[in-house]
Amino acid sequence: MRLLVVEDAPRLRANLGLALTKMGHAVDLAEDGPEGESMARMNPYEAIVLDRMLPGKDGLSVLRDLRRDGHTTPILLLTALDGIEEKVRGLGDGADDYLTKPFALAELVARLEALVRRRHGKADSKLRIGPLEIDTAGKSAARDGVAIFLTAREFSLLECLARRPGQVLSRAQIEQHLYAELDGPQSNAVDAAIYSLRRKISPEGTPPLIHTRRGLGYVMEAR
Repeated sequence: MRLLVVEDAPRLRANLGLALTKMGHAVDLAEDGPEGESMARMNPYEAIVLDRMLPGKDGLSVLRDLRRDGHTTPILLLTALDGIEEKVRGLGDGADDYLTKPFALAELVARLEALVRRRHGKADSKLRIGPLEIDTAGKSAARDGVAIFLTAREFSLLECLARRPGQVLSRAQIEQHLYAELDGPQSNAVDAAIYSLRRKISPEGTPPLIHTRRGLGYVMEAR
């Protein structure tokens, strides 16, 4: 997943970025409200972690303005304020979920996963494409019951394609989902990642699951 974390506390912001990146996510970081809002408008994030109290423009104002302009990206609001009225206000302004500081990283990740599943119309963490079963929460995949070892980046690519079965994704769209703003992928990075993933999920002699649409991009579907 490509995620945006908007948090003004340097240590927490850095720790969240590092931890989520190690899990295979592409993470952009913003330290104040105006920067976070600008990045949210420019990039196609799967979810946004937004702090309630931010310099320049507070989190609720950013949230309201994004929703007013039709942005539907799931937003998880972080706050040190744990009163019921505060939570009701945040949810009423358009937040999809609410997490009070301090929190466990595992809970944050689980909530983000749940938000993304709901966005894609999934009730659980399992995705199935023909003989391939993917567990987005457990970060695992198996074909015909046989486990497949994937790197964090390969799993992110698999999840990106599998959440959009039958939909052709261009190289640029895939790059936007896999790489953070500062990653700067090489020109052939997507093609190389697709080649590696294809070999793992469709061993020799088995029907392919990732198909090339020449001049358009790639699509995942079982035929």
